Amino acid sequence: MVDRDTVQLTEQQRLVRDSIQDICSDFDQSYWRERDKQEEYPHEFADDLAEGGWFGALLPEKYGGAGMGTPEVVVMMEEIAASGGGFSAAQAVHGAIYNSVPLVEYGSEEMKEELLPKIASGEESIQAFGLTEPNSGSDSTSIETRAERDGDGYVINGQKIWISRVDASDYLVLMARTTPKSEVEKKTKGLTMFLVPLEEAYEQNGLEIEQIDKTASGPVHSYELFFQNLRIPEENVIGEVGMGFYQMLDGLNEERLAIAAECIGLGEAAIEAGVDYANEREVFGAAIGSNQAIQHPLAEAHARVQAAKGMVYNAANEAGEATQKDVGALANMSKFLASDAAFQAADAAVQTHGGFGIAREYDVERFFREARLTRLVPITQQLALNYIGENVLGLPRSY
Repeated sequence: MVDRDTVQLTEQQRLVRDSIQDICSDFDQSYWRERDKQEEYPHEFADDLAEGGWFGALLPEKYGGAGMGTPEVVVMMEEIAASGGGFSAAQAVHGAIYNSVPLVEYGSEEMKEELLPKIASGEESIQAFGLTEPNSGSDSTSIETRAERDGDGYVINGQKIWISRVDASDYLVLMARTTPKSEVEKKTKGLTMFLVPLEEAYEQNGLEIEQIDKTASGPVHSYELFFQNLRIPEENVIGEVGMGFYQMLDGLNEERLAIAAECIGLGEAAIEAGVDYANEREVFGAAIGSNQAIQHPLAEAHARVQAAKGMVYNAANEAGEATQKDVGALANMSKFLASDAAFQAADAAVQTHGGFGIAREYDVERFFREARLTRLVPITQQLALNYIGENVLGLPRSY
């Protein structure tokens, strides 16, 4: 086993690590390999986490949650990915942990008392977040999905794309425009956050979904969503009408740190696989790991992954005390470094395996596909650099 114990953990973090490792031990590489091959959502794994209360990790104890914070969640997500499940395993449950946070911060007390205990117990989940659209992409203020006031509720029409885990969720947190962009004083205003019960939406024939055929992270399905005259009662508004964009930003940096931790775990899984193969595979009478051409890429990748890990954990510890601007800088730098480190690790692992690097049975091709994906989601490497350039280095806005 490659030593991954390079950061100092609190007692609480160690308890989280040990508990998650115990759950993950029931789901070996063959389980994740098969889920990826068949493009099947890992229901058994998600159910185990939900029943253990892990979907309520960030929920306050008064609603049945664990009352944890970012330092504990980064441990959780790293361990899930490092167990061999990779980025897909972590992403399969990521939304269930973070999509309920807006309810905690902005939902009505009635909404919180009704729903949060069910999420904490694993009875229900909010796995899906509906933001991205075909014509807006990273420009969130340009979304075109409309929610128009009608009596005591809203009627929603529009389209979303790349919305994950809709098939594994009871609710969708939806972002829609309640005031056209042309009529607001700032483009960041006029967006509103809604809670959509998916079963009711289907029963209304107000929502249709179409799965996107993709080549990475097969177990986590992504969809195109089509809303047509979907009626949502007023009490399903989360927070303040027209202020959804700002509500979305609150907590975004902490979530980005969790994703960076998932990248770290993915990189660690890839390095472990590469080292194991390098020690086992013999060519010309010796293990291939005795050759520097094999050793150096793995050693460099390990150094980069662990360096990024140090930044991720430091940033997670700072998240509760630092300003949002400072946390934003740490989160974007962490995500950038972790994604690049994961990609380098996966590439080194594939190269170490030679021709077997593209064989499903060795898993590293799966890690490579996922590592490439991490450089695109939830924010591209270029946008992370834009943030650092403008907000850390004080350079002019470039977009």
